[in-house]
Amino acid sequence: MELTELCFAGAARQAHAVRSGEVSARDLVAEHLRRIERIDPRLNAFRLVFAEQALAEATRADERRAAGEDLPLLGVPIAVKEDIALQGLPTTKGTNAARTPQPADSAIVTRLREAGAVIIGRTRMPELGLWPYTESSWAGPTRNPWSLTHSPGGSSGGSAAAVAAGLAAAAIGTDGAGSIRIPSAVTGLFGLKPQRGRVSLSPEPEMWGGLVVAGPITRTVADWALVADQIHGAMPGDAHVAHPPRTSFTQAARTDPGRLRIGVSLRPWGPGIGIADEVRDAVQDTAALLTDLGHDVVRLDPPMRDVTASTQFAARYLHNAYLARTGMEFPDLVEARTRAVGELGRRIPRGAVRWASKDDATLTAFANRVFTSVDVLLTPALTRPPIRVGEWDGRNVVAALLAASHYTTFLPLWNIVGNPAACVPAGRTSAGLPLAVQLVGRQHDECTLLSVSAQLERARPWADRIPSGLDHAK
Repeated sequence: MELTELCFAGAARQAHAVRSGEVSARDLVAEHLRRIERIDPRLNAFRLVFAEQALAEATRADERRAAGEDLPLLGVPIAVKEDIALQGLPTTKGTNAARTPQPADSAIVTRLREAGAVIIGRTRMPELGLWPYTESSWAGPTRNPWSLTHSPGGSSGGSAAAVAAGLAAAAIGTDGAGSIRIPSAVTGLFGLKPQRGRVSLSPEPEMWGGLVVAGPITRTVADWALVADQIHGAMPGDAHVAHPPRTSFTQAARTDPGRLRIGVSLRPWGPGIGIADEVRDAVQDTAALLTDLGHDVVRLDPPMRDVTASTQFAARYLHNAYLARTGMEFPDLVEARTRAVGELGRRIPRGAVRWASKDDATLTAFANRVFTSVDVLLTPALTRPPIRVGEWDGRNVVAALLAASHYTTFLPLWNIVGNPAACVPAGRTSAGLPLAVQLVGRQHDECTLLSVSAQLERARPWADRIPSGLDHAK
């Protein structure tokens, strides 16, 4: 396999190539760095690229391999989102308002390094992760490798763009309202939001009042499982701790799920929210495929307390935006739109914030009633195909927030209640842009989602498709 082809082969295949001596870690990392230098000026996926450091780490990986070490991710180049702590750098979160360097790596980065991974760079996000696209007035837009006029989503848009363009074997994202699932969906990748507490956010005990989790964005299900196996687990001080998985994630991805009962819901979370025909078709096609694979697939539109959940999420989201903005070292340096969102959060009565945070257990129990009758819930990932770069620029902040909530209506509930949820590629639009569906599992049960997602991937492979507009041959 040539180096350019290997850049699109994913984390598991790259780990095997280094382990077997098919390629040196230094050559593999150097090729990714050449691609970043050539392609990223058009994509804007990276805020920082650690070229010199990454090459040094790759050289050490080759030395370790020569000495007989065998680590799961030895020499594999992985990118991390800019809200994840890296020693010696401020945790920028898409802003210019953070300046103090972190004293140590986050638990995620420490575990990646312990597994032999090479941290190749830090990927972009919208300011404070507030939007389902990755753009800012000072850094410009991050673009989708499948169409440079479209967004790669947000808030982990830089992470997804990097993996989709073959600039990293895998990337770490975070998800507080769909921010792993949105960019995975619009760039043709696999993104699974883990169970709350599955991956430690240390040094933070939690983020955004428990809404945010961290996890991989990858080309294949096996890639996700491999990376997640290295980074999951609690740390002292964590506010949330998930139940241990029943097997390794790698084993789950290799295991046939057996016959499952799968519910299909096309019911948006709120009145007046439309679903594009191509999105509806993708869900129905996936339901038909799951039936062909032997599952019992049923239509299920549970009464999900739309107003309660939507109001609760909005209150928590806006309040946390206010706290995040005021908690920055230089809050006056954040963008005008971020200040406007924070101002909306400041105006929310304290009683409403307490209610929104206190009602978790009730809503969690109510939402999880669906899993008394089905094993997995299938929904759209997004309500329409990918949005264009700058599509909502002319809207005021309230109109933009409403557009974002309609676009992502199927996603935030599972951040409130904590269940694992995956976005699985599901074909293309008539214009050739990626489509995806969402699979939601029972609490603490990523393993079933991985088994079903891998089964779909075998029946309907997606990872062999790569963007053709980036001139990869050069």
